[in-house]
Amino acid sequence: MRPRIGITGRRWPARWFGSHVPAAMAGLEIDVHFADYAAAVAAAGGVPVQLTRDADVEDVADLLDGLVLSGGADIDPALYGAAPEDGLGALEPTRDAWELALLEAAERRDLPILAICRGLQMVNVARGGSLRQDVPLVAGRGHPQWSRDGHQPSHRVRTTPGSHLRQLVGEEAAVNSLHHQVVAEVGAGLVVTARADDGEIEGLESIGGQILAVQWHPELLGRPDPTFAWVVEAARARRG
Repeated sequence: MRPRIGITGRRWPARWFGSHVPAAMAGLEIDVHFADYAAAVAAAGGVPVQLTRDADVEDVADLLDGLVLSGGADIDPALYGAAPEDGLGALEPTRDAWELALLEAAERRDLPILAICRGLQMVNVARGGSLRQDVPLVAGRGHPQWSRDGHQPSHRVRTTPGSHLRQLVGEEAAVNSLHHQVVAEVGAGLVVTARADDGEIEGLESIGGQILAVQWHPELLGRPDPTFAWVVEAARARRG
């Protein structure tokens, strides 16, 4: 069997989908998974498994060979000892708690973990790091680039020699920018492996090599993507 790669997702009120949901169901919740994550896993040779937070994280982790922490809402600043600031977006505390527990379970099992955008920030916070809560776009440059098609690169990153990212994408890579929060203090056991031209952190990796985290959205930038290939191949190697 091909490696099974779990993918985290969102949970939104059904009413957000407007007229597409009957009034009788507007009070329900819907698990939301953007299809590009699953498509990127499949293109890299893995079996995408879209996860729900209703399952026990230990049981889920036992079934998986690898994990993708996907993008989404801002992380509650209370988790890194900060008060909310102007520019902080919507929060999903139940997702925060679920992903922290899932991340811990995955690390204990030595599952390879690809963390994307919010996922990078979650990994950093889980390791005791912190975030800058809002980095606005200045004169059309930097982060975020909300008005641009996410399938099109909006800036470049430079990778660190000797890192997985350097091996995967080369010395420089063109990436998109769909985030307004960035890493402030780097968490324990993590190293910076990519930065944007403005100096903001765009890549983190765990010292042991189990976690590869990127601030951009590689699932939108062509397939097979090298970061998804990494998590699938690492999962395959772990299975032996």
